[in-house]
Amino acid sequence: MKKAVLALPALLLPLMPSLAKDRMTVNPDAVNTETIMHVWSWNFPEIARNMKSIADAGFTMIQTSPVQACYAPEGSGKKIFDEKVTEGNWYYYYQPTAWTIGNNILGTKAQMQEMLDSAAKYNLKVIVDVLPNHTAFDTDAVSEDFYKAVGGREKMFHTNGLTPIVDYNDRRECTLMGCGGLPDVNTENPDFQKYYMEFVNELLHMGVRGFRYDTAKHIGVHSDPVDAAAGVKENDFWDVATGRKSVKGVKLALPYDDLFVYGEVLQDKNVPEKEYADYMGQTASGYGYVLREALEKGTANGFDLQNWRHDAAPEFLVSWVESHDTYCNHHESAHLTDDQIRTGWVWITARQNSTPLFFSRPAGSTRDNYYGNNVLGAKGNDEYMHPEVVAVNKFRKAMDGQKEDLQFSNDGAVLLVNRGNKGAAIVNIGNFANFVKLPTGLPDGTYKDVVYKKEFKVKKGVLFGIAAPHRTYILQK
Repeated sequence: MKKAVLALPALLLPLMPSLAKDRMTVNPDAVNTETIMHVWSWNFPEIARNMKSIADAGFTMIQTSPVQACYAPEGSGKKIFDEKVTEGNWYYYYQPTAWTIGNNILGTKAQMQEMLDSAAKYNLKVIVDVLPNHTAFDTDAVSEDFYKAVGGREKMFHTNGLTPIVDYNDRRECTLMGCGGLPDVNTENPDFQKYYMEFVNELLHMGVRGFRYDTAKHIGVHSDPVDAAAGVKENDFWDVATGRKSVKGVKLALPYDDLFVYGEVLQDKNVPEKEYADYMGQTASGYGYVLREALEKGTANGFDLQNWRHDAAPEFLVSWVESHDTYCNHHESAHLTDDQIRTGWVWITARQNSTPLFFSRPAGSTRDNYYGNNVLGAKGNDEYMHPEVVAVNKFRKAMDGQKEDLQFSNDGAVLLVNRGNKGAAIVNIGNFANFVKLPTGLPDGTYKDVVYKKEFKVKKGVLFGIAAPHRTYILQK
């Protein structure tokens, strides 16, 4: 760990302070064109081997699973989920044991570098999932080097960090106690901050260009209670992590605005979304919940699918139909078919704002067998290469600068995303074929969908045609 840091002296030079960005005021002219492919549980060699197919599918960013050293009992690292808990589980790599690069699930630092080099070749930005909020359940599995770096075991955790949260709407509990029972790290400890930032800077030096902060809402902002008993005077972790201040001579190695960073700030009561917006983008988790409800019922009636359901400006949100958590934790989205997930993906990706994230389901997974082939590190299924997914990813980039107009059929089954007068995406979330008769900005004429070559007509500003069940169509001028 020490040698890796000393090899990167240029990364520790001070930079100009990062200026706060207004992520709350909506800019009606803002248009997002990026898309994230969440290569969940894929190891580095599998990601590298499939880099061309990801790029060809029109994705612009890749989000990896956590890359730091993690809890790895003997015999683990084989299965995504093992009920007997002998051959490993996906959530082990969400249990850090040290902030060093490489683990038994994703691979070595050298393999990660090969993956990053491949991503650069295809002009794909790589985002790493990081989780400074907690350590492994088994505190004896945490590296002694980690404990030493933060000043000893007594300095690792918040005063009540080993006590599980009872009330997630209580900000003191939420930020100073154990989330899901995981030991809560004293992220305000400057020794921890230095150790963590050395890891971050090493990743940036390798070519990483963004981060997804796991359990971000469990790391306090300035308005949150401080752990005075642990000697904390202010909640300054986010100031350090975003490059606004240095810690013990270490500062974020690249200008923060050059990176894509968002936090898993799951929406709930008493969450200071405005303060988090001062530091980073956030997850539109509430919107994902409503969208899944509409997909399950096969109609948008009774659901507001236009409102992103977040106080932050939509251009700074990350959206999804499902995430690895909604798929694995209680399987709240796992019962939805691939067709339903795909129609939802086309809907959010055709829209003007948010940055959509596509979760890669396990290979071989079915609605009866959620983990499919159940091999940790293996490539996920091929849904990311489905022609409708590819078409809308490319449509999104082609619609840069075009504002959205959303339309819905009377029964709520057919959804239409108009993008200026340049294109339109038709989405049938219903279980039956349906007539399309909706206003559009496309000029009058006949249009062929880019995937199925199905014809639709526009006459006097109205789009006509027939949409098959659980199918989408992309039209472009």
